[in-house]
Amino acid sequence: MNSSSHTADGPVLGQRRRYVFGPAGQVRLGREFAAKVLLDWGLACDGLLDEDVRLIVSELVSNACLHGGGPSELVLVLSDRTVRIEVLDAGEGLPEPRSPHRSSRPGGHGLHIVGRLSTAWGVLRAPGVKAVWAEVALPASP
Repeated sequence: MNSSSHTADGPVLGQRRRYVFGPAGQVRLGREFAAKVLLDWGLACDGLLDEDVRLIVSELVSNACLHGGGPSELVLVLSDRTVRIEVLDAGEGLPEPRSPHRSSRPGGHGLHIVGRLSTAWGVLRAPGVKAVWAEVALPASP
């Protein structure tokens, strides 16, 4: 994990934190990593942002476990407006929300949840790797 760098006003924008997954406990470890990064960035005090980021991490990592052969990395990036979450895996398939979404049906809610909590989400592909990303808006400054 990268070391934290702060200014007197808070974390330096553009910071990128990376977690490489091991063979077990991916969802729990991803959530714990996200919580620690938000704390380092001074953003854990905003309960809603913290909860949204950790829930999105859970859903994206779970999807990588179920459909992508397991996650390889989790990346968090801080910008002036968002926290960007990226989960990388080697899966070939592209994630698609189940349509139509029916809350009464078991399973298939992950991308619907990601879509509701994020300002945007999508997929980037490169040879041998796929990154599913989502961005969560930072709270407005007082």
